[in-house]
Amino acid sequence: MLEYKTVGEFLANIRKKFGGENEESVKVAELKRLEQGSRMMKEFLQEFRRVAKESGYERKPLIEEFKREISATICWRLMESE
Repeated sequence: MLEYKTVGEFLANIRKKFGGENEESVKVAELKRLEQGSRMMKEFLQEFRRVAKESGYERKPLIEEFKREISATICWRLMESE
């Protein structure tokens, strides 16, 4: 039998017992969930920069996340350009 009615209640209890969330870890998780999807690149870049700034990622790891999150078509075009 579950003690919690919602996921939010469960997470609140975990935070209460084990302390607050580490802001950097939260931003890394948020960064990994980002996707460009059907958004324009400019809109996606604004969100990516906002989240990346607080993630602690730099240089190559940040570039790899960016490549993973942009649309496949744009990624291929960037890789094929000089």
